[in-house]
Amino acid sequence: MENCQVEKYGLSEVPSLIKYISSNEVAAFYANDLQYPSLSSIKSETPSAEGQVDEPVTINHQKKHLVSINMPLSCEEVQPQNNIKVLCSGETDLRDGIPISSSQINTEDSKHPLPSKCYSQPVPKSSEKLEAISDVNFANHQSIKSLKDNRFDSFKTWSGKLEKQFSILSGRSPTLTVEEDNSLRNTDRPLPVNQYFDALEGPELETLRASEEIVLPPDNLWPFPLRFPISSFGICLGVSSQAILWKALAMSPSTEFLHISLKINFILWFISIALTATIFTIYLLKIILYFEAVRREYYHPIRVNFFFAPWIALLFLALGAPPSVAKNLHHALWYILMVPLVCLELKIYGQWMSGGQRRLSKVANPSNHLSVVGNFVGALLGASMGLKEGPMFFFAVGLAHYIVLFVTLYQRLPTNETLPKDLHPVFFLFVAAPSVASVAWARIEGSFDYRSRIAYFIAMFLYFSLAVRVNFFRGFKFSLSWWAYTFPMTGAAIATINYSNQVTNVMTKALSTMLSLTSSLIVTALLFSTMLHAFVLRDLFPNDLAIAISNRKLKPNKKRFHLRHGHAKEIENYLKFVNSDKHDLETSVTITPSFK
Repeated sequence: MENCQVEKYGLSEVPSLIKYISSNEVAAFYANDLQYPSLSSIKSETPSAEGQVDEPVTINHQKKHLVSINMPLSCEEVQPQNNIKVLCSGETDLRDGIPISSSQINTEDSKHPLPSKCYSQPVPKSSEKLEAISDVNFANHQSIKSLKDNRFDSFKTWSGKLEKQFSILSGRSPTLTVEEDNSLRNTDRPLPVNQYFDALEGPELETLRASEEIVLPPDNLWPFPLRFPISSFGICLGVSSQAILWKALAMSPSTEFLHISLKINFILWFISIALTATIFTIYLLKIILYFEAVRREYYHPIRVNFFFAPWIALLFLALGAPPSVAKNLHHALWYILMVPLVCLELKIYGQWMSGGQRRLSKVANPSNHLSVVGNFVGALLGASMGLKEGPMFFFAVGLAHYIVLFVTLYQRLPTNETLPKDLHPVFFLFVAAPSVASVAWARIEGSFDYRSRIAYFIAMFLYFSLAVRVNFFRGFKFSLSWWAYTFPMTGAAIATINYSNQVTNVMTKALSTMLSLTSSLIVTALLFSTMLHAFVLRDLFPNDLAIAISNRKLKPNKKRFHLRHGHAKEIENYLKFVNSDKHDLETSVTITPSFK
């Protein structure tokens, strides 16, 4: 065996790793170009720091192929100008930190008379190795997991197309798994309304049927924007309506005995602005990142009503503005806020009248009151700004559709299901429309006349008929639907204050005070409960299964088809009877005799 000798320049000791490292533990460097003499008998002597010559360090190797390696030296023991020179017999020379390798020479099998010198260079890592390293370092981070989870790509704004283009530009060929391909196909077109009825159940169409499947993973928590529903704007309605209430308490003659300061209105108005801006920002983030989820909420036959809530919240902010701010509001603000409401109403009301599966008798729900309330709130704001024709127009449209909606919901057609206890708060939306309508008409006419009082008395009767039912306030857990209590109760309190200004006595004053205090306590309790469930318990926003249904064509369920479409044979026989003159009604029905 040949010996490898190490020459040291200015070093007190050779690192132990070099002393004992074996040549079979590293990758060899081979060279074939430059000739180098045999170094089998060379012994290098290095002067020590004291001027003496150290004994050569001999390392015995058991293999013929010896190698050179780059070892980092300690910066505390070695100066930058110190050099290591390793002379392996016939193999390696380390000069100025650069390894020089040659093939084995002076052997019988050597075919290259001129051994070469090769410089070691860092081995480039492939992109796959880099990704593997990054996965090891960051895979356990929760936020990184949610960002890298490709199971939600089908709901992203670009549906995975942007990531696919970036991968093509970077030189990588995009590959889609079977699950990703199916999820992209499930979101390539908007869902028809009958798909929601087939896949979901319940009055709010939020419960997934047992036989259905969803396109998003149900086993873990989805990203927050996907779980943030459009119904969250109900919080804005409840808080911003309080600013209007305390403004009315501070400025109404009938409540002067309470000595309410306008500072409360000012504080509540700023809180409402901050809360509305926060919820607007979160939902705008949802539109930017997961537009497919927003589109599915828009096509949902029940969720579409909540798209009125953001604009009603802005109308509430304009109505609840302090007097110093409200007098400077321009008329253009009213037109800007009413344009989205008009566009939504043209869609919703048209579907109610001739929408097939989206007709009112099919999709009637207390949340439909939001579309009607928007008309009355817009009329109230326009009349407060001094407008005439515009407020009258919206008041007329709201009144016509409220009558139809009230009758449909009041008689509960057979196609409508009974609301469960969790949704009992939405019954208070019955109170919202007549309460706001009474105040709006009073502002249009300039006084709380008989027509305003008729709407006010309807609201009061509905309010107390619901309040005396104790079962409406117990037996169900907290959810965002509880905010349906807030702005209808606040609207009833504001209407009572306006009524007490016209009919001033002890009873009206006491009633306005009691209703105002009740609504403020309800809003405060719900606000603290919402913060508790959102930030402490973190169960306020569960996975929104209603937007994750698949659009695949299902096999017809005979039982469901029978319930929805009735007896097909009887209908066929009836049509034969109608289209034939030779048969009467009795012959269209086949009767099997029980005896001969």
